[in-house]
Amino acid sequence: MACCGEYQVSADDVSKTRQWRPQIYRKCTDIAWLIAFFLFWAGLMFITGYALTAGAAERLVFGYDSFGNVCGRRNTAVRNAPLSGQDMTDKKHVFFLNSCSLEIRNLKVNSTALCVSSCPQQQLSSLEEVQLFARNNGSFLCVYSLNYTDYAKNPRSDLCPALPIPASKSFPLFNRCVPQNPDCYSRFASVLINVVNEVDVFHRILSGIMAGRETVIGLSGLAVALSLIMIVIFRYLSTLLVHIFITLVVFGLVFVSGILWWLYYDHINDPTIELETEKENVKFLLGFAIIATVITAVLLSLILVLRRRIQMTIQIIRIASDFISQVPLLLLQPLWTLLILIFFWVFWVAVLLSLGTAGTAQVVSKGQVEYRSLAGIRYMWWYHLVGLVWTSEFILACQQMVIAGTVVTLYFNRAKNNPARHPILSSVSVLFCYHQGTVIKGSFLLIFLRIPRVILMCFYNVLKGKEDSCARCMAKGCSCCFYCLEKFLLHLNQDAYTATAINGTNFYTSAKEACTILSKSPLGVASLNCFGDFLIFLGKVFVVCFTVFGGLMAFNYHRELHVWVVPLLLLAFFAYLVAHSFLSVFEMVLDALFLCYVIDLETNDGSAEKPYFMERDLMTLIHQSTNESRKMRNENVSKNQHHEEDTEMKLMVKPA
Repeated sequence: MACCGEYQVSADDVSKTRQWRPQIYRKCTDIAWLIAFFLFWAGLMFITGYALTAGAAERLVFGYDSFGNVCGRRNTAVRNAPLSGQDMTDKKHVFFLNSCSLEIRNLKVNSTALCVSSCPQQQLSSLEEVQLFARNNGSFLCVYSLNYTDYAKNPRSDLCPALPIPASKSFPLFNRCVPQNPDCYSRFASVLINVVNEVDVFHRILSGIMAGRETVIGLSGLAVALSLIMIVIFRYLSTLLVHIFITLVVFGLVFVSGILWWLYYDHINDPTIELETEKENVKFLLGFAIIATVITAVLLSLILVLRRRIQMTIQIIRIASDFISQVPLLLLQPLWTLLILIFFWVFWVAVLLSLGTAGTAQVVSKGQVEYRSLAGIRYMWWYHLVGLVWTSEFILACQQMVIAGTVVTLYFNRAKNNPARHPILSSVSVLFCYHQGTVIKGSFLLIFLRIPRVILMCFYNVLKGKEDSCARCMAKGCSCCFYCLEKFLLHLNQDAYTATAINGTNFYTSAKEACTILSKSPLGVASLNCFGDFLIFLGKVFVVCFTVFGGLMAFNYHRELHVWVVPLLLLAFFAYLVAHSFLSVFEMVLDALFLCYVIDLETNDGSAEKPYFMERDLMTLIHQSTNESRKMRNENVSKNQHHEEDTEMKLMVKPA
């Protein structure tokens, strides 16, 4: 870091008063948060080393036998376990010796488990048939220490499976060989149901993630493709495209909500549901259906409001698109961000799986191996989850800071015909040399205080201006929260990154000053920015809706022993982050442009001495939006006055 150095951004003189121009001299901001983030990641690295040392994610992914061998992999020997350390590359299925008489003892199945090449496709009634099956298929169903040529001579019943061996097929979860005989299957399934129900939630979630990993990966690719389509739509926006896009969003919202209610109804009327995981799926489906319905109702109401401003919203998106055309490499920033996010997510999932399987191998009777979970592991994955959210937001915030810096550099440039060279590289340099602490602080506060901020703002807007005693009483009771809202939470938004790119100040100072100067903006600026951001938000909703719809269809037809709602949640989270990564280019350009516009109006007057930096198209559009907003407000006021006059007339003519 170059905290003690200097970096020239513009040629303006440095002044102690706020000039709202890109600064020549900068210093590191929010250093304490940078140190805190470094210490937080030191803790993550400790957890990573602990998990990779004590864990074995392959056991969770591929299954394992009773002797410490992971199926489908080469294994290292366990001390005092003579049958461990074998090469199981070609043996990918888990087979139980007495699959028709399984029992549970201390959450463990009493049967010996082996790794085999294939499950028996037909019933085997004698050891000679087992020997013939081993010779023809290379799948050995007796303990590894017994050669298949000696199967028929084996006097010990505990080395080979109990006869007759029912025909089996590989089960999707951990590739277990599940008997097809109805009686055997009922006993086998009841034991597995009890085992799965007794396993803690953390391990059930991990098993669900691994069972649906191919679906999650495939649908994440769909989210990327949909995000690229949205980039093209916003780049070449037209009235027809907007109407088609909004129609698809409405269809997606209604359809996903309907599918969730239909799946909930289908699950609660399914008599075969016995697993605790399946019951959890039903509860999650009900919660998702309610939340999706509420979100759909709110967004549809907002879309009805937006329909009157579609044409103006298209114009502002076009202005952002024209600005991006000056620096087309801005559209490549989400690709780099996505690659970094994918690398981090793969690392995070690998560590999570290692945490879930962290344990010590202990040799029990007959050379068999059991894994005992290590103490404290349950608390580490919460820390790991915070690392996922905070680091993902930090990566996305770095992209927002780079875009804001690029917009600022190009906007505050008098020579429009001679733009600054390499504005993106300059923004990246300023970010990593001086303002990493600000981005770290912003990524933490904006994500973890977003929910309380929204709740407090809703209460604030409801109670503000109320004169009744109940509202005054509630306002007094919430005075402390409202004080925090006014002094702290109200200013927290991504405009702070643009203010930091201009003034080089810390996060809170930048957020407060950006909020202060935006409060002086014309009415049309706020409305245009609001509608533009909302249309971009609908693009993110579009990506999430159709990705989740694909996930619902895929997971509904694979109802195995896993919590498939958890992979669906992860899928929705990843889809939103991918869409946010791509579409935030337009969103951040719009927000930065409007803040620069308000600063331009505040610090310049359009004279020869203080000319505006803004483009004529932007000025014309905002003036038009201001006039329309004023006109709509006057119409609303006149309607209210007419309504009050009509009410008074009715009261006057009402008979006594």
